[in-house]
Amino acid sequence: MRLSTGRKIAPLLACLFLIAFTTIKAAPVALPNPILIFTHYELFQSGGKQWKRYRYAVFNRSEYPDTLFSPAPALPPCGTNTKAARTWVDLYDQSGKRLNGFCALGKSSDLDSIWFALEQDKLPPSWIYIEMNDRQTNTKYKSNLAETTL
Repeated sequence: MRLSTGRKIAPLLACLFLIAFTTIKAAPVALPNPILIFTHYELFQSGGKQWKRYRYAVFNRSEYPDTLFSPAPALPPCGTNTKAARTWVDLYDQSGKRLNGFCALGKSSDLDSIWFALEQDKLPPSWIYIEMNDRQTNTKYKSNLAETTL
């Protein structure tokens, strides 16, 4: 019994295809930059002072997987928090001065309640932005400039 060349090559090609298909890793999905929006401000008192808290949300927060905010004990801690999130979020004014930061958000939906505070009589910056720093992949996502008023 003699097999033709085509019959010998077909199984070989099928095996090579399966090996290649199972070992090729898919390219990571590119995530969009955050779209920051001002939601409101609130007045509060702390330490005998009057403060104004400026609240923001990331409009496209649902496009970020919750794994970005899972605890990352293998990465450097945030102060004494050894279970800080994989991704940290920092708020900056338009000139790059850091206003506040969050190192322990637990899921992407937590991006709907980020904020910074100033004493009530202080003028806020005209614009702010955020940077999300994925410490595991060393990837930064920078938002648009968002106003500090409605």
